[in-house]
Amino acid sequence: MHSFALHFDQVSKRYGHGPMILDRVSFDVKPGEFFGLAGVNGAGKTSLIKCMLDLADFPFGQISIFGTSSRRFEARRRLAFLPERFMPPHYLTGRDFLRMTAELHQRAYDETASLGMCERLDLTHDAMNRPVRAFSKGMTQKLGLAAAFLAGSELLVLDEPMSGLDPKARALVKDQLFALRDAGRTLFFTSHQLADVEEICDRIAVLHEGRVAFAGAPKALLDSTGVATLERAFLHAIESTSRNPT
Repeated sequence: MHSFALHFDQVSKRYGHGPMILDRVSFDVKPGEFFGLAGVNGAGKTSLIKCMLDLADFPFGQISIFGTSSRRFEARRRLAFLPERFMPPHYLTGRDFLRMTAELHQRAYDETASLGMCERLDLTHDAMNRPVRAFSKGMTQKLGLAAAFLAGSELLVLDEPMSGLDPKARALVKDQLFALRDAGRTLFFTSHQLADVEEICDRIAVLHEGRVAFAGAPKALLDSTGVATLERAFLHAIESTSRNPT
């Protein structure tokens, strides 16, 4: 087994001649760990994920996935990804989409497992027969999460997975995540909801202005700042980073 599921080493990136979007970003995610990436809009979270998935180039630094360079195609065989702006092909039905993603992950489509997952996420069986264009935002998000959970991958990369979900759906998604943790899977996700980060994550990284302002357990962030809530601790971390540019 590799020491790290994800390894980010001095990753730097800018778009054109603009400012650094990612500035010497370094941290690791261990196998079986639930790791959250937090930051304000524009902090570089999605850019970092794009670099990891080889959807964007980065001229400096290295990223590895289970010991394989992220620039190699085979590095992504062991992960499932759900983007922040998830938009499945509008002409597919829910069943068509789950069948397609099963094929992309080189897995046989399992109708019973698919219906069971939809039920656990409170996505009605009727949705399996409806075109995705008729789905609400919440239904679409549940479908994407169902596909990611059904993939059976060792690593899940979820960009704002709770987006568009009501409180009931959020609780059901967390139930599935905790089941995956019990099964030894690894989770890397971004979120603006720090309460979710605190509840779900073993460790977090706070990204601000392209730099890592903190990396460690949520409790360690609280202890290091001496404040009562993770929101206040997060604010302290990013303010300290802004005051002390490197």
